[in-house]
Amino acid sequence: MNQITKMKVMVVDDHPLMRVGITAIINARPDMTVVAQAETGEESVLLFQRHRPDVTLMDLRLPGKIGGVEAITAVRSSYSDARFIVVTTYEGDVDIHRALEAGAQGYVIKGMPYQVLVEALQKVHAGRRFVPPPVARTLASRMPDSDLSTREMEVLQLLMSGKKNKDIANLLGITEATVKCHVSAILMRLNVSDRTEAVVTALRRGLVHL
Repeated sequence: MNQITKMKVMVVDDHPLMRVGITAIINARPDMTVVAQAETGEESVLLFQRHRPDVTLMDLRLPGKIGGVEAITAVRSSYSDARFIVVTTYEGDVDIHRALEAGAQGYVIKGMPYQVLVEALQKVHAGRRFVPPPVARTLASRMPDSDLSTREMEVLQLLMSGKKNKDIANLLGITEATVKCHVSAILMRLNVSDRTEAVVTALRRGLVHL
């Protein structure tokens, strides 16, 4: 009787309960097994090299110096065939876009039924993409030319912390007039009319996180 070759999975999440839960779901199946668990981006890169999983389930927000997107990028720079599914609470179009740009082949929201996760693993392991309808709709709503420059992101972060134009100018070493130009550009790119709306929209879309 031929023995089934099990899909090797690594689970990366900083919450022990989430790791244990996902691991239990996978190990209960005859065709999958968890070969490693990591709680930081740095640890996930090292464990990937050691265990070479077929598919890695990656949270986006992780403690330490590198998050999920950076960990995916780091692994895929050495192993271009590495397969990743993002499993996260983040539902913003920017989060989804960044993860897929980094090379993730699947994107699952943590509130979805566990059967969705199993389907994602099967499809990504078979070399296909898995983007469930709610995620696809969010991605489709992403406006063209809505990406902010590095400087605009710095200004947005300071707007979020309640800083006035004068304070932002002092902190970034630029003129107040330049700050006003950046703020105007941010409002235009986010399609909003004021600073408060800009912060709310940026949080909703995943441009910034609390």
